[in-house]
Amino acid sequence: MALTQLIAVEAGARFPFQSLDVYVAARELAALVHSARLADAELRDQATRAAKSVFLNLCEGLPSDSGPMRRKHFSLANGSLHELVGALDLACAIGALAQDPARRAQALALRVKRICGRSSPHERGEHRHEP
Repeated sequence: MALTQLIAVEAGARFPFQSLDVYVAARELAALVHSARLADAELRDQATRAAKSVFLNLCEGLPSDSGPMRRKHFSLANGSLHELVGALDLACAIGALAQDPARRAQALALRVKRICGRSSPHERGEHRHEP
């Protein structure tokens, strides 16, 4: 199963936020971190929890019509994203993570950051991801 494959194959069976690029990128990032199996147990646990936090906070914030609620969840996702990047960078530095998954994770993290670091839906580029 590809990392980007959604549970609900038909577009009509998805929630609207599941088609957004930030959702797809954050989901792919969490799956990549999980499958990378960092060799250091503490960093693996930290990175896995942070990746899940990024994804799940985005899932809570994206469908909200309340600006303050969206900002709250996007801020939490942003903090977890930075924690994740630091954990992966350290894992790579100590030899607990290979370069290839580290590079792929960094690219996905930057993709998520570009979107969740902005203030309005238009600035975040909340456009649909076409599978």
